Amino acid sequence: MKFQLTEDQRALRVGVRQLLTRRFEGEALRAAVAAPGLDRGLWRELGVAGFFGLRLPEADGGVGLGLPEAVLAFEETGRALLPGPLVATHLAAGKVAGAAAGEAVVAAVDGGGLVEWLAEADVVRGDAAGAVPLRSVDPLTPLHRVRDSGAAVDPVAVLLTAAEQLGTAGRVCELAVQHARTREQFGQPIGAFQAIKHLCAGMLVRAEVARAAVYAAAVTADRADIAAARLLADEAAVRGARDCLQVHGGMGFTWESEVHLHLKRAWVRAQRGGGVTESEELLAADLVA
Repeated sequence: MKFQLTEDQRALRVGVRQLLTRRFEGEALRAAVAAPGLDRGLWRELGVAGFFGLRLPEADGGVGLGLPEAVLAFEETGRALLPGPLVATHLAAGKVAGAAAGEAVVAAVDGGGLVEWLAEADVVRGDAAGAVPLRSVDPLTPLHRVRDSGAAVDPVAVLLTAAEQLGTAGRVCELAVQHARTREQFGQPIGAFQAIKHLCAGMLVRAEVARAAVYAAAVTADRADIAAARLLADEAAVRGARDCLQVHGGMGFTWESEVHLHLKRAWVRAQRGGGVTESEELLAADLVA
C-alpha cells in the first residue's frame, strides 16, 4: 500500500497555497487583524477555485474529490491563518444555495454551543436563538455562545479542524526554524544552542506524528481514527505555537509577528465541538470496546 501523495494531490496543495499566498499573506493578514471582517471577494474566489465544493459530486457542480483532498486544502488554510467559517461553509455545499460557489457564508452551531462568525453569516445551521457574543482571544475569529443543544459532533468537521491545526503546527515549526537560523546571540545563531534545538525538534516530531494520524483518518474515515487525529493535531498546534513563541522571545508577542496569532487560533479551534473531551471520550469508548 502506498501512503505518499499522488501527483494530483500535490498539485492541489500547491494550488491552494499559491492562492492563499497571493490573496492572504503578510500585509493582508495584518490588515485583517487591524480591521476584522470577512473578505467576501476572497470567499467567492475560494468558491470559484472549488474549495467549498471540493467533495461535492461533479454532477452537482462540485469537484468530485474526497476527504483526503479536503484535508490537504484545509491544512493550507490553517497554515495561512485564513479567517471565516470555512468548515461550516464547506459542509453546507450542496445543502445551502450558494455555499459551494462562495456566494453564501454559512455558520454552524457546533456540538459545544459555540458559533463562529455568526454576525457575518448569510445562513446559520442549527439553533442560534439567544446567542450571546463572547470576547474571542483570536481577533480573526468572532464567537457567540448559544445553549448547548447536545447535538452530535460531525466527524468530518472534527477531521477538518484537525487538518487546520496541522497547518498551524507545520507553519509554526517553519517559523521557529527560520528565526533560530537568523537570530544571533553571543556571536552565533540561537539555533546552535541546545535548548532551542530541543524545542524545534519537539515541534517537528509532534507535527509529523499528527500529520500521519490526520492523513490516515482521512483515508479510513473511522470515528476513532478521527478522534485520535484531533487530539494529536490539537497538541501539535497548541504546544508548537507556544514553543515557537519561546524561540522568538518577546518578539513573538508583537502584532507584526504571526506567531501569537497562530497560538490564539489554535486555542479557539481546540474548543470546537466541545473541545478535546468529545474526542477523548470517543477514543476511550473505542479502546474499551
